[in-house]
Parts: sequence; structure tokens; C-alpha cells
Amino acid sequence: MEALLVAASNVFSPEALLVLVIGTVVGLFVGALPGLSSTMGVALCIPITFGMDPAIALVLLGAIYCSSVFGGSITAILLRTPGTDASIATTFDGYPMAQRGEGTKAIGMALVASLVGGVFSALVLLFVAPPLSRLALLFGPQEYVFLAIFGMVSIIGVASGQALKGFVTAALGLLLATIGLDLFTGYPRLTLGQDELLDGLPLLPALIGIFSVSQALSLCISNEGAAADKPMLDVKGKVLPEWAVLRRVARTLLRSSVIGSIIGILPGAGTSVAAFISYNEARRHSAHPERFGKGEIEGVAAPEAANNAVTGGSLVPTLTLGIPGNAVTAVFVGGLTIHGLIPGPKLFTQYADVTYTLILSLILANILFALVGLVSAPWISRVIRVPNAVLGPAIIVFSVVGSYALRNSLFDVWLVLGFGVVGFFMERWRFPGAPLVIALVLGPILETNFRRSMQISGGDWTTFFTRPFSLLLIALIVVSLCYPLISRWRGGKRLLG
Repeated sequence: MEALLVAASNVFSPEALLVLVIGTVVGLFVGALPGLSSTMGVALCIPITFGMDPAIALVLLGAIYCSSVFGGSITAILLRTPGTDASIATTFDGYPMAQRGEGTKAIGMALVASLVGGVFSALVLLFVAPPLSRLALLFGPQEYVFLAIFGMVSIIGVASGQALKGFVTAALGLLLATIGLDLFTGYPRLTLGQDELLDGLPLLPALIGIFSVSQALSLCISNEGAAADKPMLDVKGKVLPEWAVLRRVARTLLRSSVIGSIIGILPGAGTSVAAFISYNEARRHSAHPERFGKGEIEGVAAPEAANNAVTGGSLVPTLTLGIPGNAVTAVFVGGLTIHGLIPGPKLFTQYADVTYTLILSLILANILFALVGLVSAPWISRVIRVPNAVLGPAIIVFSVVGSYALRNSLFDVWLVLGFGVVGFFMERWRFPGAPLVIALVLGPILETNFRRSMQISGGDWTTFFTRPFSLLLIALIVVSLCYPLISRWRGGKRLLG
């Protein structure tokens, strides 16, 4: 309790509040710009914290982390250009809403969902960090195999009505996920002699090309050249969703927050996995699953609550065990070490005031980016009124600059342009791009843990069916696969009745 009081005084000090505001604004810009990830934003700011007090330094890094995850949803909704991979699932329903002239409403829902998910995960980190971190240690490679399969099941949800085409693009994504050095043999696979591909196919250039450049190409050849051709936006309306809408999505927000926090605790899963799984669960529990992918507001709430809930969850194993939950928290470990803070039990005893300052600042950071988003959303939404002749080339320029900034590599620029052309023709021929990206994210997780499981068991396949958590995940996969069939059967029965 004493540590919490000290932490509260630290967080509400003028210096901490100023740093919190700066970190929040920087994070929103980092998240919104294609190619600039949360990891990059946190990493770039670590050198700035060298001369800071450790507690203030962690406040800055935490604010950038939280707000950047939400920032990616702004361009994902308005331009179908996810600023980070965490916002890919948000485009599925956010962009159709923007096309209907409901961009402000979609951003408002994303804002509320992000706030709920972020605060929920921060409270999880505050109250139940040690026991939940022990639970994560019980997950072995077998469990991660089924977790990846469970995420792949979401492809069925996002490719509704196009199951065969969704399967084809998912298979292509799994094939592309094998590019790079084989971690078990050290042999290069499908690299075509390019050293830049030895570490695997970079995810961000792929998603920027498929979701951003392809859309920009469509805009460039579109007949809607003038702003007058664009749908009107409710810029004078309320940003926050109506109470009836909030009541309808309340269960989805809670469910997605729980999923996001749990996924965050599991090292390596990440925000995109949580967003995909939560999106699929929201669709599976919805009374109108056919609306998903066509501008369903619940399809915005689910991934946004989940990906922001990962922020606090991913810090659970990071702070208590020193095991990074994702790439951002791996950078966090570096930031802690630079300031002489070694992750582990001492952070909650000897350095409790610093640790609880970080946790309380995460709650404030979520509230702050919600306030900033609330004020700016009506004006941000005006971006959709920009003529296509200007908007398309501008997206391509930002995509190219963002992709080059990732690794200062022209090869990444060519990847973005190449995937942009591929994504353009996929959209023309109605092949969904989402399954390809989902497979790219989950493919390495699936392959690495499958092969590791087989090595540990000496080739014994029963290893996947003898662990309690594996059986639980298998049951969830079966339920997810059978639920659409059961729902269809019940719907047909009601019609006959």
C-alpha cells in the first residue's frame, strides 16, 4: 500500500504528467503512420530516457506503448491502412463503416473499446500479475501449436462466404511464412539468394502492401476524383457510441478484454493474434454473424478491446519473470536493464515504487489517449473527404517512407510495392487478403512449436493429446468449428417452425 501511495505521487507529479502527455501524442502518431510500429516507437525513445529518473522513463515508454496501439486504428478505419499489425482486424468492419459515412462513429467505438481493454489489462497487471505469470509457464510448445491453430480457425470467420478462396490465400500465407533460415537446420528456404530474406519475410511490408498500397492503387484508378463524390461524414455528430450500442457490445468488450489479457501473458502471441481470435469469437457469439465484414460496429469493438488489453497482459511475464510477452516488451526489458532494474520479484519488492508507477501510468495513459481521441476524432475523420487523386498517391508515399524506415532497406520498399500489386489483384478477383496475413503471423508460431514438440517427444504424436491445456484448446477449436454449423441448423429449424 505504501508503494502504491508513492507511485501515485510520482504519476501525478508535474514532470510525469508532462511526459505522459508527450508520450501519448507521440504514440498516436507512431501508431497511425503505416510502417511505424509500437516496437519502433518505444525503441527510438529509449535513448531519450538515459538521463531520466527510472520511474519517469517507464512512464514515457508505457504511454507510447498504449497510445500507439490505438493510433493504428485511426488509419485502419478511415483508409484501410492499419498503422500496426494490431489493427489489421479493425479494417474488416471499420473501413466499410467509413465508406458508409460512419467514420467518426467507428473511431468512437474503437476509442471506447481501446479504453476498456487497456484499463482492464492494467488492472490485471496490478492485481493478478504473479499468479497469471505462473500460469503462462505451464504453456509448452504443444499448447502453442493449438493456440496457433485456434487463431487460424478465425480465417473461417473473416472469409465468410469465400471459404475456398480464403483457404487458398491462407495456404499462400503459410507458404510465405516458411521463407528464411530454417531455425532447426540453418538451411535457407525460398530466399531466392536474397540475404534480406534470411530472417524471414518481413510482416509489416507485407501488410502495408496488401492493405495500404493495394487500396491506394484502387483509389488512383477510381472515378471518384472529387471530394464531392465522397460520402458525407457525421463530423458534427457524437463521437461516443449511444448507450444502446454500448449495452449491445458490453459482453463483447468484456470477452475481448479477457482474451487480450490472457493472450498478452503468453509470450510470443502478440496483439494481432489476440485481435483475430477476439474478432472470430465476437462473430461466433453474434446474433447476426452475416453482418461482420460489412460494417458491423461489434467487429470494431472486439479487436480494439483485445489488442489494447494485450498491453498490460504482455507486461505480466516481463516484469515478474523477465520473459517478454512480445517485441515491444522485449524492448522494455532493455529499457529496464539500462536503468539498473532487473525483471523479477525484486521489481515488486525492492523497486515496488517504480513498478507501480509504471502500472498506474498505464491506466492514466489509456484515459488520456481516449480524451485526445474524443476531441480530435471529428476532425481526423475529415481525411476521407480528401479527393482520391490526392489521397491515393499520398498513401503510397507514406507507405514507401514507412517501409524504408523499418530497416533502412530499399528491398522492403520493393516488397511493399510488390505486395501492393498482389493485393490489388486479389481484391479485384475477390480473394480476401486477411487470411494471408493471419497465416503470415501464425505460420512461424505453428511451425516452430510443432517441430519443437516433435523433437521433445522423439516423434511421438500423442504428445499433443496428453496435456490438460492442449485438450482444453482442442475443445475450443472443435467448438469454434462446429458452432457455425449448429447455428445454421438452429436457424433453419426456426424457419421451418
